[in-house]
Amino acid sequence: MSEQSRLRLLIVDDEQSVSQLCRTVAEAMDFECTEAASGEAALALLEERSVHMILCDMVLPRMTGLEFLGRVKKILPRVEVALMTGHGSVETAVQAMKLGAYDYITKPFTPLEELRLFLRRMADKVRLVEENEFLRERTDAETEMHGIIGASPKIQDVLRMVSRLKDTRTPVLITGESGTGKELVARAIHFRGGFSNQPFVAVDCGSLVPTLIESELFGYEKGAFTGAIRSKPGLFQAASGGAIFLDEIGELPLELQAKLLRVLQEKQVRPVGSNQHVKVDVRVIAATNRDLETAYKDGSFRKDLYFRLNVVTVHLPALRERRADIPMLAHWFIDRYAPGSGLRMTNSAMKCMLDYDWPGNVRELENCIERAIALGGHNPIDVSDLPPPIAAMGFELPASNSSSPAFTSSDLEDIERVTIERVFNEVNGDKVLAGKMLGISRATLYRKLKRYNIAGGHERSLGVPSPTLH
Repeated sequence: MSEQSRLRLLIVDDEQSVSQLCRTVAEAMDFECTEAASGEAALALLEERSVHMILCDMVLPRMTGLEFLGRVKKILPRVEVALMTGHGSVETAVQAMKLGAYDYITKPFTPLEELRLFLRRMADKVRLVEENEFLRERTDAETEMHGIIGASPKIQDVLRMVSRLKDTRTPVLITGESGTGKELVARAIHFRGGFSNQPFVAVDCGSLVPTLIESELFGYEKGAFTGAIRSKPGLFQAASGGAIFLDEIGELPLELQAKLLRVLQEKQVRPVGSNQHVKVDVRVIAATNRDLETAYKDGSFRKDLYFRLNVVTVHLPALRERRADIPMLAHWFIDRYAPGSGLRMTNSAMKCMLDYDWPGNVRELENCIERAIALGGHNPIDVSDLPPPIAAMGFELPASNSSSPAFTSSDLEDIERVTIERVFNEVNGDKVLAGKMLGISRATLYRKLKRYNIAGGHERSLGVPSPTLH
């Protein structure tokens, strides 16, 4: 909860004098207050608006405070409910606590300061719970950020772009194949920057029901359509002040693309069924695995929206374009799914993974490791623990290494040498192409060719003389 947001309190009491007294004290504490004279009226009100806290009398017409408490906790378990009673007793308190009450306070409030302190403690708990939830979400996001693993130039370029964009409000378009980690990068841009204490809302545009996309994004008014029993803010309003991540933006229907463009231009939304516009201050981070430039040229994506979103582009490389990062990623996922286990991989298993093209990218690699840990049941992970398509990609190891029992950090050089040599031979010594396939720079490739004494190749393709290899 931001420091500027006001806590919303619902006061439920059929005695107008008590209700007004509670309201006066609460509003002096800068609470936003609403009143209801019965449990039924309060429940109806809760269908239309959200509150953080409820202060309810124990004795109400037709429904007791305990009955009201039980019904509220079934539908809104996170709302804090406190009970007021003129007949306080230990038995009542115990019963209320079992039903999930925050606490109870006895009437009359003498001195009045007792009510103010009671509401302050209640508010502190609400804020503490929401702050803890926010910190947990932020920690999860920052932990996920560590999943952007790699030392290859391409992934380092991505991390440098994250650093440059984190403190701006510039729209960002993230491109890349499915499974490359586009949402991880979006979260990193938001949670590493100065707006990290503001909301981050992720939306998978491809999974939204077409007929409900507009109401999900922009909200709706009560009665706007069948089943709209109360007004509901949209995801743009939920993200106001922070960022909204629109994954698979290319899947939005053209009609919604036009409305999204207006939101970006005017910085306001109009809920379905409403004539009023609501201002929103949202940074848009969009992602796609489609070629949007081709899409707008063939008419399936709006050209004006494309240029509005494409202020800064971050492209995520496919895993096959940075094979040198595979061992590091594999061990990171092993530590994630089997922490402290000391689990390792055989050379044969690792080389199968290096040889595979990973059409599902990092997500597929993660699933591969999780499967191997779940089904393997032994240490080290071997070829037989890998999914069949990956296991089938193995190639014959040098005789001197074929009996090596497990992949450890000491085996990295051997794996790197075999991988570079194999790729180098596959491209007939074309260093430019080899560097692209390995995801390393030309200078790094030269250095490693020299280090591992891998000679030969088509230096003419580079237009430079061959370096002397020793």
